[in-house]
Amino acid sequence: MPADTQKMMMTASPWDRWYSTRCCLCCHVRTGTIILGVWYMLINAVVLLILLTALSDPEQYHLTSAELANDLDVMDDANMCIASAISLLMILICGMATYGAYKLRPAWIIPFFCYQIFDFALNTLVAVSIVVYPNTIQDYLQQLPENFPYKEEVAALSNVCLVAIVLLFIGCILSFKAYLIACVWNCYRYVSGRGSSEILLYVTTNDTTVLLPPYDDSVSVPPKQAPPPYTTVTA
Repeated sequence: MPADTQKMMMTASPWDRWYSTRCCLCCHVRTGTIILGVWYMLINAVVLLILLTALSDPEQYHLTSAELANDLDVMDDANMCIASAISLLMILICGMATYGAYKLRPAWIIPFFCYQIFDFALNTLVAVSIVVYPNTIQDYLQQLPENFPYKEEVAALSNVCLVAIVLLFIGCILSFKAYLIACVWNCYRYVSGRGSSEILLYVTTNDTTVLLPPYDDSVSVPPKQAPPPYTTVTA
């Protein structure tokens, strides 16, 4: 490897070393961000449809405190309205990310990236709380309905085994979410780079300042006047 290449690799920032325009081994980060945004929009649209259906017929989808085996009635109208508003906001954020990746608008991707960071931080706090308070898993199992599948078998496990299983599951989720965050961040950098390459360049000398157009524009502009044809001169 040449010395210049090694020097560039050593001086590159950590963000540049992890930067890649590919995700999922074969997909471009821009295409991956569009697919991810559409997928999130579909999920939140389904959730919003279920919540609106539950609001239209509250007697059918209403869960009482006896069915939840606790003293809280979590499926009231106020909570469902809040959940519907959150789902609608998520559809808007995911639509902005999809539009930004498609139209090369980096600013439209930032809200979706911030949501990913917030979601990753919440899952990390859940993992930390499980490590600090391992008995919360047993408390959560006791709040489940009696007819919940495999409730007794799971509750019979020891706290150490439950904590290990839950942490392994959350660790896999966090790894996958971190990979998606990296894909969206690489898409943002790619779109920002495409936008900055179209900016006109100023070349300043000691006496004058020259405005240079982008390379693509200068190549695509035809010559104003064709050169005169060559004629042979005979003596």
